[in-house]
Amino acid sequence: MSVPQVVVHRDKELMARAAAARLITRIVDAQAARGTASVVLTGGRNGNGLLAALAESPARDAVDWSRLDLWWGDERYVPADDPERNHVQAREALLDAVPVDPARVHAMPALDGPYGTDVDAAAAGYARELAAAAGPEDHGPVPRFDVLMLGVGPDTHVASLFPEHPAVREEALTVVGVRGAPKPPPTRVSLTLPAIRAAREVWLLAAGEDKAGAVAIALGGAGELQAPAAGAYGRTRTLWLLDRAAAAKLPPQLYPPASA
Repeated sequence: MSVPQVVVHRDKELMARAAAARLITRIVDAQAARGTASVVLTGGRNGNGLLAALAESPARDAVDWSRLDLWWGDERYVPADDPERNHVQAREALLDAVPVDPARVHAMPALDGPYGTDVDAAAAGYARELAAAAGPEDHGPVPRFDVLMLGVGPDTHVASLFPEHPAVREEALTVVGVRGAPKPPPTRVSLTLPAIRAAREVWLLAAGEDKAGAVAIALGGAGELQAPAAGAYGRTRTLWLLDRAAAAKLPPQLYPPASA
């Protein structure tokens, strides 16, 4: 478990650009060290804002997009072309503009896919795909992702792991089907906390006044059942990337003045 680091930016636009630059550097470093890199994407306004900023960055060409594996932390279990799908939004924000290898873009199953309405089978299918991609050096059932990004919800949820929901209690499975999610749509597929914690680095993104309470709770010592974001951390680094509005309820000692 890594100790959370907090970086606070002036506003959400600056946060998105800085996070995109940070991600480019991390991918390039991983590719230089091992030949490939793996990243888990997140949806929502902050995740998509980061991808859009990355698409606009001249430095994006430093990435060898053909040697990058892309995964998702969760997905709405709706038809594949539904505009609410994180995968669809990621394509619009970034992926259609860069030369990714389609075989290395690992979208989660959709409602009109091979598993039909069986969301548990869909989750198991994605778990198998993750396991097939994990090498001996990963020492587990999922790859040791270089960066796994998560948006933080106003209720402290991350991926589709909601407070007190059965999915946040899962300890054995790496991917679960989620039913009855308090945020529509109610049926989803999500990585579990054990899968999230396999990542080398976990980045939690939050911007806006509506996230301030959740950030303060998660970084204030809450348990993961009550605040799932508190249970999301990386093997070597856990990074909270915030704007000033989202950091408004944090005690100043949690982040250096220079980061503001």
